[in-house]
Amino acid sequence: MATLEGAVGHPAAVTSGGRSPASAAWLRLAASPVARAGLVIVGLFVLIAVVTPAVHHYDARTDADLGLRLKPPTAAHPLGTDTLGRDILVRIVHATRVSLGLAVTAVAVAATLGSLLGFLAGYLRRQVDLVLMFCMDILLAFPATLLAIAIVAMIGPGLRNSLFAISLVSVPAYARLSRSAVLTLREQEFVLAARSLGGSGGRVLVSHIVPNSLPPLIVQATLSVAFAILESAALGFLGLGAQPPTPEWGAMLADSYKYFTSGAWWAFFFPGAA
Repeated sequence: MATLEGAVGHPAAVTSGGRSPASAAWLRLAASPVARAGLVIVGLFVLIAVVTPAVHHYDARTDADLGLRLKPPTAAHPLGTDTLGRDILVRIVHATRVSLGLAVTAVAVAATLGSLLGFLAGYLRRQVDLVLMFCMDILLAFPATLLAIAIVAMIGPGLRNSLFAISLVSVPAYARLSRSAVLTLREQEFVLAARSLGGSGGRVLVSHIVPNSLPPLIVQATLSVAFAILESAALGFLGLGAQPPTPEWGAMLADSYKYFTSGAWWAFFFPGAA
């Protein structure tokens, strides 16, 4: 356990072994086989999203070739073609950039805003806590997917509006987590010591409480990326996400699901598998 002097003298209290909370959280994550497998999969998708534009130029407006409509997998088109003769593999790869980019951005926005609200609610308490958490409870009263669909239906379809809706419905989770962490940490000895040595409320919050609240928020962020990808796919499937001709996993499923039982199984199966 860190001494009071060590806790006050450094921005973040250290865990046993001299590691910061963020480092300890990363080590626990790296020690899990499931987590490592997840990191490999996510890393593969990130690599695809980053490398693909450099090795293959894709223009969704000129990619169609009706002469190749619904062709089965071949050497030239390993995953077959869709209803407009577009290469499914190429569209899946480029859709990865869209889905992953939207998910990561939505999580970053939600984590930043939600954590800020939670930190303020947990540290200031009283009326601030009451008002902020009441707003979070209103958002939590609705199923996240249904709420995201309703928001996009009201403000209009598109990637930008999907990003806004997914970010908004994800905020309460971070607000609740960060508030809970602050309420626990604000009575810890290293925080009390920082206050007794003259640290202002803002300084104590930023230098001591926030860094020690990061581990659960990091875990929540990793889970939220998967949730955001599913949300964006759901919105795309309903026609509320990416609009044609932009390739997006959910939109690709919406375009091809009716062909699943008519023999052109590849047009639906491969986008769904992605």
